[in-house]
Amino acid sequence: MTAASLREQVAAERAALRAAYLARPNPGRLLKAHAQLIDRTVKSVPGLPQGAALVATGGYGRGELYPSSDIDLLVLLAREPGPAERESLERLIGTLWDIGLEIGHSVRTIQGCLEAADDDVTVRTTLLESARAIDPVAFLKAKKLEQEQRHAKHQDTAYSLEPNLKEAPGGLRDLQVIQWIARAAGIGRSWGELVAQGLIERDEARQLAKGEALLQDMRIRLHYLAGRREDRLVFDVQSALATQFGYRDSAHRRASEAMMQRYYQTAKGVTQLNTILLQNLEARLAPEPDVAPRALNERFRIRGELLEMAHERLFDEQPLAILEGFLLLMQHQELRGMTAPTLRALYRARRRINAQFRSNPLARLMFLHILQQPRGIVHEFRRMNQYGILGRYLPEFGRIVGQMQHDLFHVYTVDQHILMVVRNLRRFTQPEFAHEFPLCSELSSGFERRWLLYIAALYHDIAKGRGGDHSHLGSSDVRSFSNRHGLAKEDRELVQFLVENHLAMSHVAQKQDVHDPEVLRAFAEKVKTERRLVALYLLTVADVRGTSPKVWNAWKGKLLEDLYRAARRVLTGEPLARDAALAEKQAEAARLLRLYALSDAVKDRLWASLDITYFLRHDAQEIAWHTRNLHYRVDGEKPVVKARLAPFGEGLQVMIYTRDREALFARICGYFDRAGFDIAEAKVHTTRNGYALDTFVVMGQGRDAHYQDRIAMIEAELADELKSDAPLGAPRGGRLSRRVRHFPISPSVDIRPDERGAYQVLSVVASDRPGLLYGIARTLARYHINLQTARINTLGDRVEDVFLVSSDALASPKTVLQVEQDLLKELQISP
Repeated sequence: MTAASLREQVAAERAALRAAYLARPNPGRLLKAHAQLIDRTVKSVPGLPQGAALVATGGYGRGELYPSSDIDLLVLLAREPGPAERESLERLIGTLWDIGLEIGHSVRTIQGCLEAADDDVTVRTTLLESARAIDPVAFLKAKKLEQEQRHAKHQDTAYSLEPNLKEAPGGLRDLQVIQWIARAAGIGRSWGELVAQGLIERDEARQLAKGEALLQDMRIRLHYLAGRREDRLVFDVQSALATQFGYRDSAHRRASEAMMQRYYQTAKGVTQLNTILLQNLEARLAPEPDVAPRALNERFRIRGELLEMAHERLFDEQPLAILEGFLLLMQHQELRGMTAPTLRALYRARRRINAQFRSNPLARLMFLHILQQPRGIVHEFRRMNQYGILGRYLPEFGRIVGQMQHDLFHVYTVDQHILMVVRNLRRFTQPEFAHEFPLCSELSSGFERRWLLYIAALYHDIAKGRGGDHSHLGSSDVRSFSNRHGLAKEDRELVQFLVENHLAMSHVAQKQDVHDPEVLRAFAEKVKTERRLVALYLLTVADVRGTSPKVWNAWKGKLLEDLYRAARRVLTGEPLARDAALAEKQAEAARLLRLYALSDAVKDRLWASLDITYFLRHDAQEIAWHTRNLHYRVDGEKPVVKARLAPFGEGLQVMIYTRDREALFARICGYFDRAGFDIAEAKVHTTRNGYALDTFVVMGQGRDAHYQDRIAMIEAELADELKSDAPLGAPRGGRLSRRVRHFPISPSVDIRPDERGAYQVLSVVASDRPGLLYGIARTLARYHINLQTARINTLGDRVEDVFLVSSDALASPKTVLQVEQDLLKELQISP
């Protein structure tokens, strides 16, 4: 049979499959029948070299071939192909394409497959059926990392307005990850087998099967509607797809909105069960040491690194414990979540949050405490939303969960946009992100009772979809919230003003002439006070950034900043050369310099090379110390190393100024490691003229470290080290603390782009040990990753470091995954 006739036959059989499916939908039957059709077709094409085999991989290999998916084939050879075999294979693949099959192929020997599987978790997954010697624990960890990276690409939310059915959180891939891990561990191949193994309950298995069938059905129909491989529920097909599912427009709701809300509910359930199953699989495959749980209070205890309810009836008998659980997660940073039984019980008890619960003064006080915590607000609010708690406590929020926004700039549902705005406001408070929006970070650092901004963020869009002016309706809602929760009059008025006017600053900045005195006067009269202006500016920037990664740009940022500065001049009557906090810090540094008989002019050259991030991250004493030692050698060729007794207590503070170079941070860390110093803090900064200006706080070992005697040694030896081109040495060994030996922290590594896309933010959490930072730095140097800034934070035996890095290599998701895996190996405590 010719390629043309085969092409016609395949097209006809595919059309028949489509007609049969749309008449009587059965996803599993369609996917299997399509795979069998391709089996027959591929087998009928001659040209496979002798001794070679065609292996179906991916979805095709699983017998789950979607209408327009690639047909993944592995050409398996006994040995490397010669010229004649290569030519034969090229003809074969070309014929398959001529038939109309979109082939994705690879050519490997058996040995090549095994080597590729060792190096690449994706290949390991593809060859799962034949990889009998797979290490299930390593496979689980690699798939968890891969899932985290995939979720990060989708902003860690299933609630995009055009979600990816396959790859987004709550999509088909989240279900496949569970199935792959269970299969690799020999635990089971179906949801029913996982029930028999005690990993999930029967009703959860039914929920998973139902969710899987819906997602498969949607993806099949999506391929048919688009006429090509399309895994995103794009706006173009949502209405047609909703019609196929039987939805109809109503007076207040589009058919597509009803369908999408069903999708979001399904994705939410998949995400919940994915969390529970991954936790249970990890407990089964890599159990923690059998340590008795530690009581936290009468209601909760700590099991490993997870929060656990004291007894299974806790939430039913004491509903206030529902909110308390989230508060405890925020207050105990050693906790990384809740146990699976606790999560199940929490979700099932959500209806205990009723009118009586909401009127309880203790519940209201606890919710305010959650808002006022210094860490974990965004993470726990997202978790509260995921398990239906936030929408039960704030019914007005519950009404907008999964609600679409049909405009030209929002890319998230209303609830996810709101949580993104809260996240952006929180980001302004974190020094490691000060480079993104320096003015916002500076203003936020001096804003009292920042938690009021989070309330305004929660309510600014909460009335969308009700009809009428959502700003006015939301203002009424936040007034009721403020009264119920006993906010002071000034605070009530602030949050109400912010919700009522949250669009005002964008409107003036983008649509009016901010240089017109009348425009400025009218805007200032609306705002009335400088505190309100600061709050509105912060909320506006956070709001615009939270609509879509593509909406914010430098032009919009400049318009808003110009309006802020001009309005502040009107309100204060003062020229605004610099903002108060920064100006005060610089003035104090200049005063300290005058104590050394240095004129005000000596600082100018150095300070001109430093950006606002530097001044935000260093205090006036450090700025003066740096300036005093560097003002006359800003462009010097020789490294400058200066050390002094740490001004705040034990240890030495070491300043390094030298031309930036590859692996500089690793070389510095290596020196301190060899010299027997632990790095307690590192402030890494790159100047505008290409110099590294780094400040370290280092501690010697033992109480009698003789710091004063070691200053000259460090200044001389480290300066010589900075000139060296010798290879980086291995980290030194050292004793672990008893706590780390017996209660190690599960390390975590996360790499994702910053808001501007210029750098990557690397976050590391691990147990502290000698040489840890040097090990991290060596790994970064091995991948030629450049360090821009670093925040080293050691809390007892816990390390929480954040690095701002850049490298062309990090543009590849595969490289990012490999770096994360190598860093995890470096962070792991050896038994």
